[in-house]
Amino acid sequence: MPKKDTPTNGRDRLDEAMALLVHNQASFVSQLAENNRQHLKFEREANERFGRIEAQMAEIIRVLNEHGRTLERLPEAVREKIGFKSQLQPNP
Repeated sequence: MPKKDTPTNGRDRLDEAMALLVHNQASFVSQLAENNRQHLKFEREANERFGRIEAQMAEIIRVLNEHGRTLERLPEAVREKIGFKSQLQPNP
């Protein structure tokens, strides 16, 4: 005949279940803390990288603008170099 659960046996099972729950919760909290730490590390690295990229893009834009201005002046500089007089320039 199967043994009937006694109040002590039920209490033991409840204690085991509670101990397992506490252990699992502690593991979860520990893993959550590690995940948060990793997330903050990756976020900090991403922010640093983004800052460097923004600085590089600003420098690239500055250089492109400078090159654009140089290219705008190039046709007139070539004309002057080969001795071509622009009709738009006033004659002294």
